[in-house]
Amino acid sequence: MKAIILAGGVGTRLWPLSRESYPKQFLKLNKDNSLLQQTIDNISGFIPAKDIIIVTNRQYLFHVKSDLKNSTLGIENIILEPRVRNTAPAIAFGAKYCLEKLKCNPEEVVFAFPSDHVIKPKEKFLEYLKKAASIAKSGLIVTFSIKPIKPETGYGYIKIGKKIGECFEVEKFIEKPDYEQACKYLKEGDYFWNAGIFSFRIDTILEEIKRYSPEIYKNLDGDFEEVQEKFENMPNISIDYAVMEKSDKVVTVPMDIYWNDVGCWDFLYEALEKDSQGNAKVGDIIDIDTKNCLILADKRLVTTIGLKDLLIIETADAVLIANRGETQKVKDLVNILKKKGRKEFGEHTTSYRPWGNYTVLEEGKRYKIKKITVYPGERLSLQMHHHRSEHWIVVRGTARIRIGDEERFIHENESTYVPKSTLHRLENPGKIPLELIEVQNGEYVEEDDIIRFDDQYGRD
Repeated sequence: MKAIILAGGVGTRLWPLSRESYPKQFLKLNKDNSLLQQTIDNISGFIPAKDIIIVTNRQYLFHVKSDLKNSTLGIENIILEPRVRNTAPAIAFGAKYCLEKLKCNPEEVVFAFPSDHVIKPKEKFLEYLKKAASIAKSGLIVTFSIKPIKPETGYGYIKIGKKIGECFEVEKFIEKPDYEQACKYLKEGDYFWNAGIFSFRIDTILEEIKRYSPEIYKNLDGDFEEVQEKFENMPNISIDYAVMEKSDKVVTVPMDIYWNDVGCWDFLYEALEKDSQGNAKVGDIIDIDTKNCLILADKRLVTTIGLKDLLIIETADAVLIANRGETQKVKDLVNILKKKGRKEFGEHTTSYRPWGNYTVLEEGKRYKIKKITVYPGERLSLQMHHHRSEHWIVVRGTARIRIGDEERFIHENESTYVPKSTLHRLENPGKIPLELIEVQNGEYVEEDDIIRFDDQYGRD
């Protein structure tokens, strides 16, 4: 049995916390484990780490590796989509990897999981997975569904048909309905939320892709490396549209558990614990006469007085304030920011790299000040800048530096200077994270003034 975890999606509906450069599957909403880490934990004990495949894209590879560093499971199967192409190509890509690289039998059962859902309790979830695996062995495609508890317009629906053993026929899939239609579905009782989790035999899913989405299937011809090269030719289409809505082999297993796709701030409010006034709060918050609000403080103290049914999301460079119930429109807001050329639509003040991260503390016309963190044993590329010089001040740890032809160590409370157009490299040889302040000065201080000569992470 294998598991494909889809971790390449670009989320915007949890802006300003989730952005293009740091989507929601990597968010640590409980300040402990990311949603990706929670997904892995939910299936551990049922599917071994050696049988878990994570599908992501090159931009997010170091996010995935960073999450896996904190896992004791030892997952090694990570495959990269050259382009973001939605869930149908990603699942086909994962199935190809299972056949060729993991030498799977075509009749082996595979699960496909989103990487950004909240599901609990784990023990009950695993019982449903075992049931679905048994059904999938017969050549059916199993989708999971959730009994609605309210008229929800933010989820897709599945209309179930007659019962067949441990599952139900799927009569049809329905896209997100309006409120009146959602109320009708709730009353009728045979409409369930679509959880977006699937189980199938490898040969079954490939046969159905060949039948209903030949434009995907034709790009699976060749060995895995050839398929990877042709991946950008795949259509941008979900597995629901490509296969599930058309196939006569699809059945559903309804789950009586807590499930939340955390698709917007309203859904996150539902998932979080509340205080006695119905407030869900994360961060440094002081509130007076505030009820039924979601308040998330990331960098600063947030205080409220006399508020009701609002959400307040604070980050280092943006604040979102909205009425609860209106958060499906956040995606529209992000599109406006993108059209206006605002970098806040996709970037945080903290940017993540394979070697660590940096946070922009202050910037002006000819300068930029950063806090840089380099993980133990990691190093930046050998590089130079033509338009800026840099001052480095170490505040924690030990740095091994190269400036020109000279190599040396600098320690806490020591500093050094890197002139323009000079080869340099920064490395952390120690056992603790290296932290330093970098002051850039010059006529141009943007990130594209980097010429790399050597990089262990394969970046240009």
